[in-house]
Amino acid sequence: IVVLLSSLQGDITQKGYEKKRAKLLACYIPHLSSNADPSPSPEAPGPSTSASRHHRTHRSGGARDERYRSDIHTEAVQAALAKHKEEKMALPMPTKRRSAFVQSPIDTCTPPDTSSASEDEGSLRRKAALSAVLAQSLQSPDYWINRSVQSSSTSSSASSTLSHGEPKTQPQPQLQPAASVLADVLAHTRIENSVPPDVTSTTHQDRGSRVDLPPAVRGMSRGQSRSSMLDTADGVPVNSRVSTKIQQLLNTLKRPKRPPLTEFFLDDAEEIVEVPQPDPNTPKPEGRQIIPVKGEPLGVVSNWPPALQAALARWGATQAKSPALTALDITGKPLYTLTYGKLWSRSLKLAYTLLNKLGTKTEPVLQPGDRVALVYPNSDPGMFWVAFYGCLLAEVIPVPIEVPLSRQDAGSQQIGFLLGSCGVSLALTSEVCLKGLPKTPNGEIIQFKGWPRMKWVVTDTKYLTKPSKDWQPHIPTANTDTAYIEYKASKEGTVMGVAVSKISMLTHCQALTQACNYCEGETLVNVLDCKKDMGLWHGVLTSVMNRIHTITVPYAVMKACPMSWVQRVHIHKARVALVKCRDLHWAMMAHKDQRDTNLSSIRMLIVADGANPWSVSSCDAFLNVFQSHGLKPEVICPCATSPEALTVAIRRPGARGAPLPARAILSMGGLSHSVIRVNTEDKNSALTVQDVGHIMPGALMCIVKPDGPPQLCKTDEIGEIVINSRAGGTMYYGLPGVTKNTFEVIPVNQAGAPIGEIPFTRTGLLGFVGPGSLVFVVGKIEGLLMVSGRRHNADDLVATALAVEPVKTVYRGRIAVFSVTVFYDERIVIVAEQRPDASEEDSFQWMSRVLQAIDSIHQVGLYCLALVPANTLPKTPLGGIHICETKQNFLEGNLHPCNILMCPHTCVTNLPKPRQKQPVDVGPASMLVGNLVAGKRIAQATGRELGVVEDQDLIRKHQFLSEALQWRAQTDPDHVLYVLLNAKGVAVCTATCAQLHKRAEKITATLMERGGLNTGDNVVLLYPPGIDLIAAFYGCLYAGVIPVTVRPPHPQNLAATLPTVRMIIDVSKAACILTTQPLMRILRSREAAASVNVKTWPTIIDTDDLPRKRPPHIYKPPTAEMLAYLDFSVSTTGMLTGVKMSHAAVSTLCRSIKLQCELYSSRQIAICLDPYCGLGFVLWCLSSIYSGHQSILIPPLELESSLPLWLSTLSQYKIRDTFCSYSVMELCTKGLGTQTEILKARGLNLSCVRSCVVIAEERPRLALTQSFSKLFKDLGLSPRAVSTAFGSRVSLAICLQGTAGPDPSTVYVDMKSLRHDRVRLVERGAPQSLPLMESGTILPGVRVIIVNPETRGPLGDSHLGEIWVNSPHTASGYYTIYGEEGLQADHFNTRLSFGEPHTLWARTGYLGFIKRTELLDASGDRHDALFVVGSLDETLELRGLRYHPIDIETSVSRAHRSIAESAVFTWTNLLVVVAELSGSEQEALDLVPLVTNVVLEEHHLIVGVVVIVDPGVIPINSRGEKQRMHLRDSFLADQLDPIYVAYNM
Repeated sequence: IVVLLSSLQGDITQKGYEKKRAKLLACYIPHLSSNADPSPSPEAPGPSTSASRHHRTHRSGGARDERYRSDIHTEAVQAALAKHKEEKMALPMPTKRRSAFVQSPIDTCTPPDTSSASEDEGSLRRKAALSAVLAQSLQSPDYWINRSVQSSSTSSSASSTLSHGEPKTQPQPQLQPAASVLADVLAHTRIENSVPPDVTSTTHQDRGSRVDLPPAVRGMSRGQSRSSMLDTADGVPVNSRVSTKIQQLLNTLKRPKRPPLTEFFLDDAEEIVEVPQPDPNTPKPEGRQIIPVKGEPLGVVSNWPPALQAALARWGATQAKSPALTALDITGKPLYTLTYGKLWSRSLKLAYTLLNKLGTKTEPVLQPGDRVALVYPNSDPGMFWVAFYGCLLAEVIPVPIEVPLSRQDAGSQQIGFLLGSCGVSLALTSEVCLKGLPKTPNGEIIQFKGWPRMKWVVTDTKYLTKPSKDWQPHIPTANTDTAYIEYKASKEGTVMGVAVSKISMLTHCQALTQACNYCEGETLVNVLDCKKDMGLWHGVLTSVMNRIHTITVPYAVMKACPMSWVQRVHIHKARVALVKCRDLHWAMMAHKDQRDTNLSSIRMLIVADGANPWSVSSCDAFLNVFQSHGLKPEVICPCATSPEALTVAIRRPGARGAPLPARAILSMGGLSHSVIRVNTEDKNSALTVQDVGHIMPGALMCIVKPDGPPQLCKTDEIGEIVINSRAGGTMYYGLPGVTKNTFEVIPVNQAGAPIGEIPFTRTGLLGFVGPGSLVFVVGKIEGLLMVSGRRHNADDLVATALAVEPVKTVYRGRIAVFSVTVFYDERIVIVAEQRPDASEEDSFQWMSRVLQAIDSIHQVGLYCLALVPANTLPKTPLGGIHICETKQNFLEGNLHPCNILMCPHTCVTNLPKPRQKQPVDVGPASMLVGNLVAGKRIAQATGRELGVVEDQDLIRKHQFLSEALQWRAQTDPDHVLYVLLNAKGVAVCTATCAQLHKRAEKITATLMERGGLNTGDNVVLLYPPGIDLIAAFYGCLYAGVIPVTVRPPHPQNLAATLPTVRMIIDVSKAACILTTQPLMRILRSREAAASVNVKTWPTIIDTDDLPRKRPPHIYKPPTAEMLAYLDFSVSTTGMLTGVKMSHAAVSTLCRSIKLQCELYSSRQIAICLDPYCGLGFVLWCLSSIYSGHQSILIPPLELESSLPLWLSTLSQYKIRDTFCSYSVMELCTKGLGTQTEILKARGLNLSCVRSCVVIAEERPRLALTQSFSKLFKDLGLSPRAVSTAFGSRVSLAICLQGTAGPDPSTVYVDMKSLRHDRVRLVERGAPQSLPLMESGTILPGVRVIIVNPETRGPLGDSHLGEIWVNSPHTASGYYTIYGEEGLQADHFNTRLSFGEPHTLWARTGYLGFIKRTELLDASGDRHDALFVVGSLDETLELRGLRYHPIDIETSVSRAHRSIAESAVFTWTNLLVVVAELSGSEQEALDLVPLVTNVVLEEHHLIVGVVVIVDPGVIPINSRGEKQRMHLRDSFLADQLDPIYVAYNM
């Protein structure tokens, strides 16, 4: 096997260092050898160059945890970052509201507007001095195109603070590569397949001049975007901060993604994602099959004890005064020394007490073989030793665990799982520890989360009983019974117990003694946790075996006095020290104060985590500092261990002066494909690994493939190390299933045949065997991240992230790397704790550089990088980070980051190819024929006939509503038509036919006198919902003028509501305004003047106290085609449209509703709707006059002060038919859902309700109507009662569920097909299914057909298309100032392109489909159901597919419990998600990854921007529909005051 060997000596000397450094950096700094100075120019103070940094390795201060530091690695990272600096281009920094995180002092917080791009874009960015702050050099599209050639990864775009070596005045060298590289790119990569959003790439001008172009002027989106960049049709100035940032984001995304995508499906019947085809250049292993490696034989020693307890008994008797253990106090001074005599006698007492004193003679609590938990703090090793040996002597099985600190301790539940699987019910602890445990109010120890019931036993000496004279412990020869159980946490976080048998324990001690050459009476300094792993094996077991004096230095002492272990070695002349890289590092940081320490006594410095990628540099740096203090280079002994196999390998101390072992310098790229390749080309992506010595005596080792069957690897392949040895663990206690896969592995050869009978144990370590059978470990299975078929090691990523200087931003040891599965692949997430003094700029800078470094060195994109406030990540008991708990918090939205950067655009490379719309070669006619041939009928449906009007009287009254009212006032003057209720449910106003007629006459007389109006003038009616509005409407009809009803402005919110009123008044050219006195005062008030010009109102007439006058005559229109009224409404896309309603349309509409709902004079209906436009206005003002039924009017605003008003009215008046809006239904569901019992007790009964119709112009909200029905079922509401209506601007009423006809049906459609404009019905509960409810029965006289909006040809059954309608009550056109006839003809009088060319249709602008159901309608035919999917204007065209915002919003609202409401829109092909946060502001950033995940998973879209806002920010109109375009305009104009804006890279 070839491994590049570089001698360690070369690394240590300055000369060797410089040589290696030059070699590493050569490919980045072209003129390193020549006299061009690579350091930054004096006027541009960047961070100091690497050479000078080398001399400052030992920086003072709090950056304690530099154990991860490798100067070589740091330089590689710096060089990689320098490579990223080509060109200035700002990356959008997230915007954060200042109050959001009170984490840093206010002055270090960047004010919201000083983000990197908020200054005037026009000003030239590059100032003369490249100060470090401004050197946020971010790359350009060209840079990315260059990159794609090197097939490197999807990097973030981020910044580097190293300035370029070359003087800026010679742009030539920069230019040549660009041109040639571009040519290469065009030859090698299929750019069109890999550009993320559809954004044009910029033109390649001379680089030099490019630099200073303000980003706002660069190229913009092509094609479908509604407006060009500089003129965002919504009147939003382009240089607003948000648009600038989005522009930066687009510029960052203008580049090919890394793996060119394979040809993906065109038909969605295929699976969504295909695994990209394997790259032919992937390195493959080429060596022969590995041969198992044998350790040296275990020596035979004559006086070896038959069991470990026997050794203790021997020393206790013969060497009673010999010191066994010295414990230190918190200051690092010796606290007590336990002799072997004391250890023996106390352990004996404890064993006796456990077996004889806990229960009665007949019923002892403990039997030999029972499991007992040992709960002792690290700072009290003596108590732990006694407890451990006491258990061994009593033949009970000790299970050492950490001291639980609180009920909700990170991982306490998992420890509970361990105790449960081991059947532990008794815990031993010390008195001090017991006092510290959390208690219930009555003094008992609390029940920890997930723990079994525990009995606690205190083992302090004063509570122990001296054994009786005749009692002797039973010490059998070591056998295969379990001796102790050591806990281990798996990658998923479950904690399992590894059982170690008595013979394994003994053999392991023997093997360690042989490997480490332990001698009787030596001194050992142990800095590790003595409850498990190396700390237990060397520091408690093997040390007693060899009568060694152990000095324990607990974690708490190390934190207080990092030099303490070195001092102990010096004072006690210790021969062996047992440490981790962290301890080496801490000692190095603190060594300045210690001049006289001497480490020459050490013969073995055992580095427990020597298998970690950063251990090399820790060992080197430590040696560098302490060699002058007598430390010999050959005593450093890294080792590799695993909870299952115990010690796997350990380096034996070398002979004095012999050459040191070699290093392997491996290619990261090769490693990610599990292949060993010596790194020769790209020095940046190299991993330097040191060996961990030879395997243990008496062991046999193989390397097998980590996944799938345990097949032997080839010699140049990385695999999992498996061990066969008598000195390993035997099983996971109590978990036979998992045990088999780990402890009983039989490796197989290439052919799949087992290589022998002997079982091996998986160690969980990944590595290979180097020359001379040396073992090299490159990572752990649990830290493995599998991304797009390549393996990355979490520890390597941590090392790279920490090499990104300067680390002013994060704490070194507090960083977690894990992967989450999103959209069929693993995605890498890095979470780090941010220092409180780091500014926003620093953090963002650091994050963006980490992205680049990881991209360059590991060729992998990060999905998410999150910074959380200091000390908020869940900790493991010894202060590390609890990775699985952190991951859990991330996925549940409980991490509460204070900074986050998501890069889905960069790292999600397995999205299907965007759909290319095929040019329509097939004409609509052939499609029709095709459908007929296929047996599909044309998708059309018809309501029943309107019928002929018989009665002469009726004909007269039906022609015009104004005449109908007069006729009713004569024939039935006292019949009550209207009852208006207030919030208390009291009828504040009623109107009989005669009263209404007289009030209308008064208004007519006033209009004729004061208005100066001509017939046909428009008059605006500005009234709150009530009877005045109705009277004013008929007053206008009587006067021959055209009423326009307008919602009055909201007195508390004039600035937002008054401009709409003003706009309608201006657009309709109203000659006069009728209103009430209070509203008239508002219109003329000073507050109103702030938002509109109040001097130019038309004549305002208040109709409150009018004189009793009758008009000279009542106007009668000459024909029914004359206009009756104008209906103005703001659509959800923010368009204000007015439609013209003729008298004929009004009367046929009223007749149609009368037939459908069976309305006549003796009926009562309740209306809780806004009466200003659409069907709401028709039901409120017109229907009763026509049909004569009584309408109980409930203004929806009254519900805000009295929620049950509507429902109690239904119950009180025994109403059969009621009409409401979605907002009313939602108010009741949310507000009264929990109060049904109270309402029932008040006697509220809804069993009288036969139909409750929601009036809407949208897809039926199935979830809302269903939850309403379920909630109020207890109050007698029939599940069949709730239904919906559907109307649009062109035809105010198309569907309305009446009394006749079948119940509305529900179908489930496949969302993937829907995006392709196809309808595929699926079963309920199918994945990606969307439930849709029929929009109500089609009204009498209405015909509906489904049409392809592009070809205008009719579509077949169950095809998605635009709903076109033909009916006598369609509006007669838009009322527009400029008379846009084209638009009008297009929407109102459209013909099909073939089929029946003579019928005139109106286009509703909604997509839907018709499905023939099995149900029968009133006439006995099969019922055709109309399903509305959504408004065509609202749909989002993304990736060539059609999305409905509501579907994405439904997913988003499910993503986190604190999302109250959400809305989505697009801006230049970026999907923007706005989410309202109902929880606390610290949860704001939790939403960003969850929203991104859910949209990617369920809709296969990458979110471009996530905006978190306060509740109530998303504007909603009176019908309860979201005004997404208003929201979009406010966002772009920077008016939302968001809590946080995250720009996904």
